[in-house]
Parts: sequence; structure tokens; C-alpha cells
Amino acid sequence: MAKAIVTLKIMPKSPDTDLDKISKSALEKIKGFAGEGETKKEIEPVAFGLKALKIIFVMDEEKGSTEPLEKEIQALEGVSSVEVIDVRRAIG
Repeated sequence: MAKAIVTLKIMPKSPDTDLDKISKSALEKIKGFAGEGETKKEIEPVAFGLKALKIIFVMDEEKGSTEPLEKEIQALEGVSSVEVIDVRRAIG
């Protein structure tokens, strides 16, 4: 049973959107989907004051697609888009 390290990039609807609120809600959704695993959060400047939220988490490879999780996060208030930007197999 291998583990996958997934990076999600979450774009807010505007520069004024509260990224902390989105982060807390997204992390709850991720824990519900992938279980209690390691997560890491980063804020990435995009342009004109707009910042993207990147969340890195570990999940079981057997879960398959992250599409249901992406749809749940996309439905959160203030979220414009959600995209998986990286998937890697964990070694060890």
C-alpha cells in the first residue's frame, strides 16, 4: 500500500478573501478524505495582491482520484478554483 503526496492549489475569488478561513475548511475536507496525515500549508503570491493557497497532504494511493475532494473544496465560500498541481509517490 503506497502513499501519494498531493499538492492542491486553491485560488480565492478576490484578494480580499480570507485565506485562513478557506485553509481551515479545506483542511477539514482533506482530513475527511485522506484521514489524519501530514499536511503543509503555503501562501503563494500570484499578482496584484492576489495570493494562492497551496496545501500539501499525504493520502493512500488506493483512494484513487482526488476529484471528489476537489469538488468539495471548490464549493467552499470564497474559492474560485482548485487544481492538483503535483502528485508524487512517497518512498519509505
